[in-house]
Amino acid sequence: MCTGSCAKCLGTTLIPLAVLCTLANILLFFPGGKIVDDNMHITNEVWYFGGILGSGVLMIFPALVFLGLKNNDCCGCCGNEGCGKRFAMFSSIIFAAVGVAGAGYCFVLSAVALNRGPKCNTGIEWTYPFKEGDYLANHTLWDMCESPENIVPWNLTLFSLLLIMSGIQAVLCGIQVVNGLFGTICGDCKCCGCCG
Repeated sequence: MCTGSCAKCLGTTLIPLAVLCTLANILLFFPGGKIVDDNMHITNEVWYFGGILGSGVLMIFPALVFLGLKNNDCCGCCGNEGCGKRFAMFSSIIFAAVGVAGAGYCFVLSAVALNRGPKCNTGIEWTYPFKEGDYLANHTLWDMCESPENIVPWNLTLFSLLLIMSGIQAVLCGIQVVNGLFGTICGDCKCCGCCG
């Protein structure tokens, strides 16, 4: 397979993942699916925008670069038609590294949020009632959160989705690093390019 075709396939996969991560992060601003009275009642990790910035905005740049590699018209430099495509593949490695960093940011934030648990009203105060992820194995602890309604499954589901999708994004960008190295060293396959 052409390294450009592989990159295009990766870019096509990253776009919907970036959109879904952004949506998941936006939904976390509505604990239990409801509008909150006070922004201080939203879990802190939501405000770090892991899904919006890390796996959303930062992932769009690599995805667009990967999509453009298949149709790269650069015929080269100094009469060497492979030079331009090799430089484009090298630049894709840099954008893939940006993608890995963004996905890693979202992954770490999601893992921390899952371990810490949601911020909720225990009947006495708004706090984080869970310790070291103890609520993940013991569902009876979920009753400690009186409001917002269904906040524990809401946060658990959305942060788990962010964790999984950002992990997939990091793997896909890692694949492009390897693909980009092959494209830089070996060039794209002979069938691709505007020069013949």
